[in-house]
Amino acid sequence: MSRLRRSTPILAPVLVLGLAAACSQAAPSPTPSSPGAQAKNAPAGAPWFEEVARASGLSFDHVRAKTQRFWFPEIMSGGLAWLDYDRDGRLDLFVVQAGDLAPEGQAMPSDRLFRNLGGGKFEDVTERAGLVENAYGMGCTVGDYDGDGDPDLFVTNIGPDVLWRNEGDGTFVDVTRTAGVGHPGWGTSCGFFDSDNDGDLDLFVVNYIRWSPEAEMDCKSNYGERDYCAPVNYNRPAQSVLYRNEGNGTFTDASESAGLLTVFGNGLGLALVDFDRDGWLDAYVSNDGMPNQLWMNQKDGRFVDKAVPAGAAVNRNGAAEASMGTVPADLNADGFVDLFITNLRGETKTTYVNKNGVFTDRTAQTGMAMASLQYTGFGDGFADFDHDGELDLFLVNGRVGMWKPVFRADDPYAEPNQLFRGLGGMKWEEVLPQGGTAEALVGNSRGAAFADYDDDGDVDVAYSDNHGSLKLLRNVTAKKGSWIGFAVVDAKGGDVPGAFVELDAGGKRHTRLVALCSSYCSANEGRVHVGLAAKAKADTVRVRWPGGAVEEFGPFDAEAYHRLARGSGRVVK
Repeated sequence: MSRLRRSTPILAPVLVLGLAAACSQAAPSPTPSSPGAQAKNAPAGAPWFEEVARASGLSFDHVRAKTQRFWFPEIMSGGLAWLDYDRDGRLDLFVVQAGDLAPEGQAMPSDRLFRNLGGGKFEDVTERAGLVENAYGMGCTVGDYDGDGDPDLFVTNIGPDVLWRNEGDGTFVDVTRTAGVGHPGWGTSCGFFDSDNDGDLDLFVVNYIRWSPEAEMDCKSNYGERDYCAPVNYNRPAQSVLYRNEGNGTFTDASESAGLLTVFGNGLGLALVDFDRDGWLDAYVSNDGMPNQLWMNQKDGRFVDKAVPAGAAVNRNGAAEASMGTVPADLNADGFVDLFITNLRGETKTTYVNKNGVFTDRTAQTGMAMASLQYTGFGDGFADFDHDGELDLFLVNGRVGMWKPVFRADDPYAEPNQLFRGLGGMKWEEVLPQGGTAEALVGNSRGAAFADYDDDGDVDVAYSDNHGSLKLLRNVTAKKGSWIGFAVVDAKGGDVPGAFVELDAGGKRHTRLVALCSSYCSANEGRVHVGLAAKAKADTVRVRWPGGAVEEFGPFDAEAYHRLARGSGRVVK
């Protein structure tokens, strides 16, 4: 059965966000039961998270359309980012808004910035910070592109993207035009990284399809109802963009000279990682229904797509998948960064294990395959939520096409989230009730961003529901051990994307990546967090910086955050 949504009147109706008709057969998919029914069939433990958004002052409702036209972008928006924009030591939250693709004179709602006041409270400072924007937003990322010590913001849109320069006084200025980064396409995930090892942050932007209202068509669900089309219906894949930082506040579009224009794709996810440990950051782009791209850095300004020979283009069955939320993490602590990618209902969430830039699809061995078949995953992230020394996984789900059963009468696209407990040995088991909350939260969820926003030593989650309310999940699970955390920064205090941290504590090796660009259209905090099964001192912490230099730091006590500044450690030859 081909994964192609029907464009009236000629194409067979099936699933959204799937494969081109020639690619593969659809995987068999179980019929999902309701969250309540599933919870009754498994022992329900104590909650891992408490939802506290409104109580914390995070009042935000995502608007996908004032008039629902079933235009494709409506179903895809919803990124967010953690950042300490005012450098007061507390993590603030930026949330991307959509609006209406044809507002017809109506005022468009703006993205929002919430300042962390401490004590678990936030206030909306959007207007005060000068961050009012009226574009149809998709995603965002954070990075100190101008090297002044303040985190800047980049936002992808349907139409020109926007670069917000942090002025260091609590305000931002739109410098898109002068910086030269306002690509007019449909931007999705994005990230800052030092692609050429020259000491400043370049910018990688993933584009989805070359969309316009004129390209829209009528599509129907499997049940004959009006529904959203799939990218294959449009057949208009796009190309990613690489902006090279010139060090003077401007960027040069280096996409062509870098080789990125040689390949098209329906890009949604992005990971910026040194996959082969050669000291140069590479880029992985997850494409919806098309082979993914692994852009290996050639160290001369060029990138070459090695996804097919490296085993990272398609799954173990040779099929391209929907490929939304993309997380880089060293899942087996071997020093190489692996990949986890969320996909469409009927497709497993895929785990690629990396060894020196060669990938193997190990999804079947993780224990998550069957549980992940039931839902369409978007935002995702690994963290040791319960401090037992093993990485857990949190997923937010939401449909892109109508399907049954319906979990919420007022939103046929809503699905419950999922939480998987790490068992060690690259195996996980689902935690019920679904999502780790006392009652399953059911929404059409998109971006998810991870941070210890209340500085209590455990990782919390914020996520955005498409055409729904913002959620903040405060970590309340019983802890089985201790923790330690690190801010991995440059000389001016800015996060260093792509830095790799390794430490031994309590007889176990732990590895973490500084990966602000992660999940779906979202950005995590820059600090890395390590759960420790026992309260153990970290005698030595090693950081492999972009460029290949390695430094050692320590010793460090547990249950505290520590600062690892580039150039201040012991150089390892």
